[in-house]
Amino acid sequence: MDNFAFMIHPMDEADVLKKFPAAKYVPDFLIAQILKYVPPFKTSEITGVTSKHNQVHGWFVSCPLTAKQIIGLPEKLVINKIIRAGRVAEKLGAKILGLGAYTKVVGDAGITVARNLNIPVTTGNSYTVATAIEGTKMAASVMGHNLDKANVVIIGATGSIGSVCADILARQVRNLTLVGKDEVKLNKLASRILYDTGLVTKISRDIKQSLKNADIVITVTNSVKVLVSPEDLKPGAVICDVSRPRNVSRQVAELRNDVLVIEGGLVEVPGDVNFNLNFGFPPGMAFACMAETMILALEKRYESFTLGRDLNFKQVAEIDKLAKKHGFKVAGFRSFEKAVTEAEIHNIKNNAMRKVLVTGTV
Repeated sequence: MDNFAFMIHPMDEADVLKKFPAAKYVPDFLIAQILKYVPPFKTSEITGVTSKHNQVHGWFVSCPLTAKQIIGLPEKLVINKIIRAGRVAEKLGAKILGLGAYTKVVGDAGITVARNLNIPVTTGNSYTVATAIEGTKMAASVMGHNLDKANVVIIGATGSIGSVCADILARQVRNLTLVGKDEVKLNKLASRILYDTGLVTKISRDIKQSLKNADIVITVTNSVKVLVSPEDLKPGAVICDVSRPRNVSRQVAELRNDVLVIEGGLVEVPGDVNFNLNFGFPPGMAFACMAETMILALEKRYESFTLGRDLNFKQVAEIDKLAKKHGFKVAGFRSFEKAVTEAEIHNIKNNAMRKVLVTGTV
């Protein structure tokens, strides 16, 4: 049978407690210290991934480091541990490995990992882009936004996912703001978009200022901090948060009943899938980066499809086509682990209209 493995890791110490409840008696700082010495391991088996064309079997393998550790510990130490986790996947018999969350961010974004393994490696970023764009456009449509007139903001625009999102949206919108830390990279991206599409984009290093008039926002940073707060957004705004950990504060959903926050990169997996692991989604639903690994296994495309920091249109379009072939589709809207119903969206839209009328905000 065709098969795959996908690498996961705890986002924080709270995630460790979900897997090892007895650790609740251990202080967070000590949990972090212990994790440095815990070897990678198989977390669970994945069964039932079935399309009209094939059926695949898989495993989750864990690289036991938190997001902060992956970013903050010496790079060589972290990459070596990711490689060791990859070897666990090899021993299980996986024919392709997907890198999840921060394991695909550190160092050269998977290239060194792939060189040190005997199976291909993919980051899943191509399908993440495809689903983020599709989900954002769907949400914008139901909220009544016209792409020709909307102010669109990409936070984390110079990253591998953000830059391709910018390239794609630059062909579909008229008002695009690129937000990032590095002004040189922002200018380079803006120049390339101007050359390729003719669209003059705005650039900014100031997130809060950029959000003031934003109708549609996509966040795709590698930050472990909250970047978007309730007071930053205008009524009726749509925010697609692709980042993990989230860039959008949970308080936005709690305090702002006039904006729509959706989780980016979520898809329904074909078949009677069982992940044997609870990561907060309904049955049969997964991150797009996970799905890319499954799609490649279903297609018998055992190659490092998405690797490094350079993505392009062709990759995104091809994986999107393969996803549709095998029955993967963008999930209904979800916000902070909960499904968003049509009635809730209707209420959000009405609340936004009322707030605009009362405050005069446009």
